[in-house]
Amino acid sequence: MHAVTQDQPAGATAPVSTGLVVGIATIAALGGLLFGYDTGVIGVALLGLGRQFALDDTTKQLVTGAIIFGALFGCLVTGPLSDRLGRRRMVIFVGVIFAVGSIASAMATDVAWLIAARFILGLSAGSSTQIIPVYIAEVAPPKHRGKMVTLFQFMVVFGITVAYFTGFALGEHWRWMFGLGTVPAIVLLGGMGFLPESPRWLVAERRTDEALRVLERVRGSAEAARAEVAEIETVAEKEPTGSWKDIARPWIRPAVIVGAGISMFSQITGNNALIYYAPTILTKAGFSDEAAVLGTGASTVLVVVMTVIGSFLVDRIGRRTYLLWMIPGSIVALVVMGWLFQGQGPATDVSRWVTVGCLAAYMMLNCGSFGVCIWLINSEVYPLFVRGKGASLGAFSHWTFDLIVTLTTLTLVTSLGATHTFWLYAAISLFAFAFVYYLVPETMGKSLEEIEHELREHRFYPFQQKRLAKK
Repeated sequence: MHAVTQDQPAGATAPVSTGLVVGIATIAALGGLLFGYDTGVIGVALLGLGRQFALDDTTKQLVTGAIIFGALFGCLVTGPLSDRLGRRRMVIFVGVIFAVGSIASAMATDVAWLIAARFILGLSAGSSTQIIPVYIAEVAPPKHRGKMVTLFQFMVVFGITVAYFTGFALGEHWRWMFGLGTVPAIVLLGGMGFLPESPRWLVAERRTDEALRVLERVRGSAEAARAEVAEIETVAEKEPTGSWKDIARPWIRPAVIVGAGISMFSQITGNNALIYYAPTILTKAGFSDEAAVLGTGASTVLVVVMTVIGSFLVDRIGRRTYLLWMIPGSIVALVVMGWLFQGQGPATDVSRWVTVGCLAAYMMLNCGSFGVCIWLINSEVYPLFVRGKGASLGAFSHWTFDLIVTLTTLTLVTSLGATHTFWLYAAISLFAFAFVYYLVPETMGKSLEEIEHELREHRFYPFQQKRLAKK
């Protein structure tokens, strides 16, 4: 069964082997499920870990932050390695390290061991955010690239949801929570054995015949495959594989600003802070441990739903428009939540459940906007010859600010109070809205080669495109 999509810059149409492309994207995106599960499960496990190991707020932040610290190294190393060894091999590497880290976490006998095991998981989590969106983007056709790449984010939030409900079912059995992370890792490793290498990486390595065979499989047409290979070759011949120094070129700088900036704002607006610490925050609002976990788990279900909706909207209304629609609602949810935590916090059953509603709305609108778009945008905006390193830089920005937020959230709540912490995130979200409005370009429906051409021609930013349109 074939769908029709645009694969050629001239606007010609060609059949796409939709089932195969979806299969490739789904199997590869299992790395996102692992990432989501292992980052989400800590929010539930902390309730049992905190009692067993007598963890204070600082130690809880160190245990939680270890995975993020590891991710900083993982995402930087994966970019150059994926340029040298290939995208597919690095996805396999992600699965192996996830399995090792999950087993090590489940076997932890003290806090130091647990922190080290979470660091290992972080290496694979950081690697997954760099390599999997790039791999999917380089295989998927332009018309469906948004949906295919956001499968990764869907798997992330689905993994978080699975983590919360698994934690609710297992209670304080945190070793089982960590150990179950090996199951999707094994599925990922088995599936990747049947998937092809990225055709764009193959062209960059002068393995054009192999790239042509891959594209014939995923496009369902030899003619369409030849046309796409020719377009990729035109771009690939302009530059050899780039170095880190090439990222600093003036014409590439707008891509760096957009990729790193959108990753930064996805974190400093409070996104992962509430995912990691939502159960802890809700218990401080007067909920029992079970109600806090169940309430947070229900919120993540809504995030999954919003991610599914967003995966279609980004290919219909565009990445930029989708962000501009969603961010204002998340600001309102933060402001109301801050108001509810004034004084002694939510004092009645009604105010407590309104708090849960605001938490759910915030997670839907923030995670459902930035979460859907950050990996998609970072996989699209960089030129082919530095795409691996550029995606690493975007992932590094994400994990750096994730680490900062993770290591400061409970401290902020303690020192500033929950009210002013939520309002601080709301103020930062206003700056995020302005950043998207003025600097983030629309990439919907464009081939990766067309986006690179706009970057080279200095018509990448929205204001540059508007200026040229007036002439």
